[in-house]
Amino acid sequence: MGAVKSAAAGSAGGASGDRECARRAPRPRADALRNRERIVAAAREMFVEHGPDVPLDEIARRAGVGNATLYRHFPDRAVLIRDVVVAVLDRVSRQAEAAMAEEADSFAAVRRFVHTAAEERIGALCPMLSGAFDTAHPDLDDGRERLEGAVQSLVERAQSAGRMRDDVAVGDLMVALSQLARPLPGTVCPNMDRFVHRHLQLFVDGLEAPARSELPGVPATLGDLRSTS
Repeated sequence: MGAVKSAAAGSAGGASGDRECARRAPRPRADALRNRERIVAAAREMFVEHGPDVPLDEIARRAGVGNATLYRHFPDRAVLIRDVVVAVLDRVSRQAEAAMAEEADSFAAVRRFVHTAAEERIGALCPMLSGAFDTAHPDLDDGRERLEGAVQSLVERAQSAGRMRDDVAVGDLMVALSQLARPLPGTVCPNMDRFVHRHLQLFVDGLEAPARSELPGVPATLGDLRSTS
């Protein structure tokens, strides 16, 4: 009988211990998640400032973590770059969706999106996607599809309302945004960033209907961008 009680007590104690472990388990996962987010944020900043070849130990230092922590999350540079690109795509998609939902004026939504996307330095993605990089990864495909759909909706709504010229396509918007907002890593002209929003506004003014000129060539589609990436 005593053995039964002892076993029951042991079982109850084990269950209690399991519950205690379950309560404690999320903490290291949350810490790990925060470390991962800090690494991605630091990597994005340094890729913008210095390009995608910045030393990984410098990224770890800026993130406030050790090299071992960085490599535990990102075994090589390509994995880190992919996560940075996915994070930027996600943030820019959310900005496009917010502009669509919150701006009553369809062209104001386009304008807002262009300026907020520039702050994310979306143009910095271009050099990251070159070289030995898996551009067909499912996370990247999902991120691209979400962003393309959000921006397509912005453009179609503005064009349907007669607020945006109809001889441009989403590809035109994304090409111009990438070029005008692209940082210059290691540039000897560090003060050029102060002109970004000024030049973006000149571009946005050119998108508004009625058009003041006839554009040469044909509109750039998202398919065109994918075929050249």
